[in-house]
Amino acid sequence: MDEMRPSSGAAAHLGLASIFPPGLQAIYGECRRLYPDQANPLQVTAIVKYWLGGPDPLDYISMYRNLGCPGQDVPEHWHYVSLGLSDLYGDNRVHEFTGQEGPSGFGFELTFRLKREAGETAPPTWPAELMQGLARYVFQSENTFCSGDHISWHSPLDNSESRIQHMLLTEDPQMQPMQTPFGHISFLQIVGVCTEELQAAQQWNGQGILDLLRGVHIAGGPWLITDMRRGETIFDIDPHLQQERVDKGIETDGSNLSGVSAKCAWDDLSRPPEDEDDSRSICIGSQPRRLSDKDTEQIREALRKGLEINSKSVLPPISSQKHSHDRPQSRKDSLESESSAAIVPHELVRTRQLESVHLKFNQESGTLLPLCLRGRLLHGRHFTYKSINGDTAITFVSTGVEGAFATEEHPYAAHGPWLQVIDMQTLLHHKKWPARAAAVQTQLLPGLHQRGLG
Repeated sequence: MDEMRPSSGAAAHLGLASIFPPGLQAIYGECRRLYPDQANPLQVTAIVKYWLGGPDPLDYISMYRNLGCPGQDVPEHWHYVSLGLSDLYGDNRVHEFTGQEGPSGFGFELTFRLKREAGETAPPTWPAELMQGLARYVFQSENTFCSGDHISWHSPLDNSESRIQHMLLTEDPQMQPMQTPFGHISFLQIVGVCTEELQAAQQWNGQGILDLLRGVHIAGGPWLITDMRRGETIFDIDPHLQQERVDKGIETDGSNLSGVSAKCAWDDLSRPPEDEDDSRSICIGSQPRRLSDKDTEQIREALRKGLEINSKSVLPPISSQKHSHDRPQSRKDSLESESSAAIVPHELVRTRQLESVHLKFNQESGTLLPLCLRGRLLHGRHFTYKSINGDTAITFVSTGVEGAFATEEHPYAAHGPWLQVIDMQTLLHHKKWPARAAAVQTQLLPGLHQRGLG
């Protein structure tokens, strides 16, 4: 990428919009509404466009100086706007044109608001690379983002020593959803957060934490402006927020985190291993440990006794002809919010009932298991781990979830690479956990700080 003053912005301001792509001009028009005196903003542009084989999906990131709003105690800041996640051209060079009634491209663009430091005369360009990284994830995975989603980054966003190492997403407070010739677009703002704030969003919900951040001036304020110099979390600033808002919210509402992209895998231990190196045998110490009929029956009985939740959370059918928000079939919703579609793997011929399974997670994913139980299963909901390395998925479901193919009689069931496990809460809270664990062995994989979407 390279920083430049684009001729396109100036030309559009001079009334030469007809020679420029309509999708691009539509976004420029919304930006000119907010910044009429910045018709020629600084931009970071992909030198070799993505549709010509370049590595950066975003054609441009425009950077504006926003004076804030003194009446709302909003400080001056830099405002970044991406161009490229939506359809800029309408000729199928990047996105398939599906009509004006649907989303334009992925249906959104990213924005970011960074507090302007004293004496700063030009916007830092590191947010542009951050936005390109998120865009690469969207293009490669075809997972889209929603307001309230969280992103585990595990590194200071600006590669400094900052505590701001993760992100939440919300609607941009100034840029309005719009209709373009190639479909509709919304603007999702990136909000930098500390690790403790990310964990609270995982355990409760992203929108709740965003509301708390809006109420704390130095943590974001009404427009959720990221300050990379912020050294305190909202819970450091107001210790009562954790107990009075977050803990009570979890108890009352549960978590709206319905799933995560993760490093995970599962093996069917029902069949005898074919050789000593078969991954379906589990090593305890140096000796392979294979499941006995007694182990299997113990865990199945424990699960049967613990399934008493009758909520009406629903999983979609395995073969879905239509995704939520009327997105094209090739697009997949992010797994980060309750409004997103649950994972829909490939349609295969039959569902298999398994006697025992071996689950493998990286450490961060493993730490979310208590959330899966406390925030989801206890509220009659489901929780999915979707592998970042393929189509493998592991869904934990309670008995009240309609559409599940795991049942009380067959608590472990697989449909192709999609495994469902009925309600593990009794298993995990049982006094004889080491013995009961045999039928659902779990293993932590390396990669705690692997950068990715959580």
